[in-house]
Formats: sequence, structure tokens, C-alpha cells
Amino acid sequence: MTSRDQDLCSTREAAALLGVSLRTAQLWVESGVLRAWKTAGGHRRILKSSVDALLQDRKRALQGRPAPGQFKILVVEDDPDLLKLYRLHIEGWEMPLSLVTAVNGFEGLIRIGEEKPDLLIADLNMPGMDGFRMIRSLRANADFRDMDIVVVTALGKDEITDRGGLPEGIQIFTKPAPFSVLEQMVREKMAGKR
Repeated sequence: MTSRDQDLCSTREAAALLGVSLRTAQLWVESGVLRAWKTAGGHRRILKSSVDALLQDRKRALQGRPAPGQFKILVVEDDPDLLKLYRLHIEGWEMPLSLVTAVNGFEGLIRIGEEKPDLLIADLNMPGMDGFRMIRSLRANADFRDMDIVVVTALGKDEITDRGGLPEGIQIFTKPAPFSVLEQMVREKMAGKR
């Protein structure tokens, strides 16, 4: 066995080292979370350094410290039951990411300043500062002008327009939250970051 072979592992070996299912390891390879390639025979070979980095990220997360380069999602939603649902679904995606929540636009702006999330998922109808004002504030600030923002709301297009509309480039979904679409979006964004 060459030293190069010792630096590699199969998908099954990576799954065992990480304590996840074979399918999860395959998805992590496909989304770029684990660095790998396919052999001429179609077998995946994963860099052990990529597995080690993911294990270190997990260790840091368990110690309460976000991993460097970890994908951060902020959900701003005033309904506590919906926040629980977001947490349940997002944590079930089994990706190296951190989730932060806020219950209104003002708290959302504070969390954005603290966390600098990669993706903001926001409701529009909230007490205090609503999602419209929060999003307009972000777009007016050069540091957050290009932040990826997704809106999940019960408001229809006409109601959104009547309340001044939203800046361009913001994806709008009608409640209930389309978790499978959001998951695919996050996987694509994570693969693009690597």
C-alpha cells in the first residue's frame, strides 16, 4: 500500500469514521462537503483529510464553537412552532451547518451582525420590526447587500406589492415552508462555497 493509498478511504470507510449512513456520506461527497473523486471503475475515493476536517468541525460544534467556513443559516420567524419545525428539518439535513433563529426583524438584524449568515430565511409578518423593514435595512447596507435571502410567508403577491414589495433577487415561497427545496438550495450553495 502506497502512502497515497493511506491518505484515501472508500465511502463506506468514511461513513464508518463519521458515524453516518452510507447514503449520507454519498450525499456529502456529491454536495462537496467531503472532497473525493471517482476511480475509473466508478468507486469513490475520499481524502482522509476531508473526513478529519469534518470530524474536527463536529467536535468544535459540540463544544459550542462554530467551525471556520461552516455554512450559517438564520431563520427569522415569530411563530415558535414554526421555528421548532425549521430546527427539526434543518438539523435532519446532516450537513455541517449552524442554525440561528430570531423572532422579529430587529432581533434578526442583531443576529445578522453577530453571525454574518450565509443564508437568511425570513417571514414578513412579524411584530415589532417586520420582515419588509429588516430586508430593506439589509439591502441599504453595503456589507449585507448581497446576502442570500429567502422569504417564506403567508402573504400573497398582491399583499406583498401593496406593502411596498421586496428588493430584486429575493426568492419568495408561500407557507408552508418548502423544506425539500430549501435543503437543495443549501446543498447547492455549500457546494459553491468549496
